[in-house]
Amino acid sequence: MANPQDTTPRTATISVLVDNESGVLARVIGLFSGRGYNIESLTVAPVDRDRGQSRINIVTSGTEMVIAQIKAQLDRLVPVHRIADLTEEGPHLAREMALIKVICAAEKRAEALRLADAFRARVVDATTESFVFEMTGNPDKLDAFFDLMRPLGLAEVSRTGVAAIARGTRTI
Repeated sequence: MANPQDTTPRTATISVLVDNESGVLARVIGLFSGRGYNIESLTVAPVDRDRGQSRINIVTSGTEMVIAQIKAQLDRLVPVHRIADLTEEGPHLAREMALIKVICAAEKRAEALRLADAFRARVVDATTESFVFEMTGNPDKLDAFFDLMRPLGLAEVSRTGVAAIARGTRTI
């Protein structure tokens, strides 16, 4: 268990199982904005249609005390069924998908394709002046790809946000 007295900021990936009903996401976001907490990534989607439940994955950062406050306040929201701090509870998988547009001159096209291949990015659109790559991976991998594409003509990025799940038999 983390030490609540620790003042070192950390990143937390928090999964929240909620009722899939109008206003739930607004209440979760309101909790963060009302207290000045930052959301680095947010995804939400239905996960159990029979029970009418959705899963919200939030990536945020703060000290142990701030993360503990976030989890406690989320737990008090009425439509919340379960909260898991995947970062603290053990090994987990975090993946994100991005579309990356690179506009580059002819001499840089081969390098862009070589790097895309090395990162397992897939070309989903190509013109004589640009590429759009689709890439899935952990957020650090995506960031590294963006950094390498910048000098080649990175023009635009669209990211999905983090989808995360615990490894092994642990569930939310």
